[in-house]
Amino acid sequence: MRRALDEARRAGEAGDVPVGAVVLGPDGAVLGTGRNDREETGDPTGHAEIVAMRRAAAALGEWRLAGCTLVVTLEPCTMCAGAAVQARVARIAYGAADAKAGAVGSLWDVVRDRRLNHRPEVISEVLADECAALLIEFFTTRRVR
Repeated sequence: MRRALDEARRAGEAGDVPVGAVVLGPDGAVLGTGRNDREETGDPTGHAEIVAMRRAAAALGEWRLAGCTLVVTLEPCTMCAGAAVQARVARIAYGAADAKAGAVGSLWDVVRDRRLNHRPEVISEVLADECAALLIEFFTTRRVR
C-alpha cells in the first residue's frame, strides 16, 4: 500500500485525484503501477487501477492476472471493479472506502456478485486513514479556491 500511496501523491501533484494502485504478482513482485491520469491524458478510463492492470498485463504478456493482487488507495468504482473481475485478479486490497462510488462493498459489491464467474478476495481499509487523508487534503484545497 505504501507504493500505491506514492503513486497517489504523484497523481495529486499532477492535478488529478490522488489515487494510486499497484499490481503484485503471485510472488509479491510489482508487475505494474498506476495513478489517476484522467486530467493529464484526457482519458476517461485513466483510473489508477486500469493503468496498473494494463501495465501488469503488458509485463506478463497476457490479459489474465490470475494469482495477482490489486492494491489501491481508494475503493474501486464499478469500472475498475469490473475490470479486476474480467482480468481474473485474485484479490483486491484497498485503503479508503468510497461511500459515494465504491463498488467493492460500500455502495455496490460488484466483485462478490454470485452471478459472476470470478470473485476476487477483498481486503478492505488497509492504511485507510492515510489513504483518506490524501483525498481529504486534495479536495479541501480545491474547495477553498
